[in-house]
Amino acid sequence: MKESGQKQERIALFPGSFDPFTIGHQSLVKRGLALADRIIIAIGINENKQSCFPLEERLKAIRSLFQDDSRIEVITYHTLTTDLAEKTGAQFILRGIRSVIDFEYEKTIADINRTLTGIETVFLLAEPQYAHISSSAVRELLHFGKDVSAFLP
Repeated sequence: MKESGQKQERIALFPGSFDPFTIGHQSLVKRGLALADRIIIAIGINENKQSCFPLEERLKAIRSLFQDDSRIEVITYHTLTTDLAEKTGAQFILRGIRSVIDFEYEKTIADINRTLTGIETVFLLAEPQYAHISSSAVRELLHFGKDVSAFLP
């Protein structure tokens, strides 16, 4: 509790490469606002990973998408996600789950993050109409010159 007696703002950190940011990601952010007062979308910078879209383009596109919602902030980072959560005051990490494969991967990371700092990870299941959409699938379709507009906001 804050000294004034007001509830502490609930801040969620939604980390990812978002290369590109899909309608599935957009759905998670919108649904996450039912759990958090504010969501920080954090685009991770990984020098070891070849990205399809330049970082500045991803940042600009996601900021533009949520420009009318002051509860959503979009930033970049190149630290451990747990360090960023601590720096931003996030109380939990928001992640999406499309399948059991995603769950196994995400659970391992969530366990490590909790062990490191005690931060919890909240999982939202993908809505059925978005469960097949992944950034890697969109990148592959783009590579072969296909129209991906149905998968992007």
